[in-house]
Amino acid sequence: MKKYPLLLILLLSACSGTSEIVPEEFVGQLTDSFKTDIKNNGLKLFTYRAKLVQSSNAQQIPLPHEQRASQKKRSKKRYQAPDLTAWTQKIEHGLSQTIAMTGYCREGYIEISRSIQYDRGSIRGECKEGATEKDIARFDS
Repeated sequence: MKKYPLLLILLLSACSGTSEIVPEEFVGQLTDSFKTDIKNNGLKLFTYRAKLVQSSNAQQIPLPHEQRASQKKRSKKRYQAPDLTAWTQKIEHGLSQTIAMTGYCREGYIEISRSIQYDRGSIRGECKEGATEKDIARFDS
């Protein structure tokens, strides 16, 4: 009987190590937009953009070229690009939530292009299904 609580603790601690995105952690830290484009042949395209919001009282993050310049002055080491993994996950999460809330791509999408920078990112895609009359009425601008 004493093995079950230990096993439960081990399982819970293993699960807590996963990096799950909690949207509340970055409320007010970014702005995003979702632009739809339905073509005459029923092709459904979209562009999702996200940008970090810089508050006036926040500590200014040095731009990449400023980081390179200061690093070059300090040492002869090679410049290392910033780790964009967490920011990329936030953008992907924002896109998936937006698509789920709008219902734009009901059968999923194919990613056409992606551009991720330290303070902004965009993902362009094409829905796997064609546009219905309802889609055209709802999303066509």
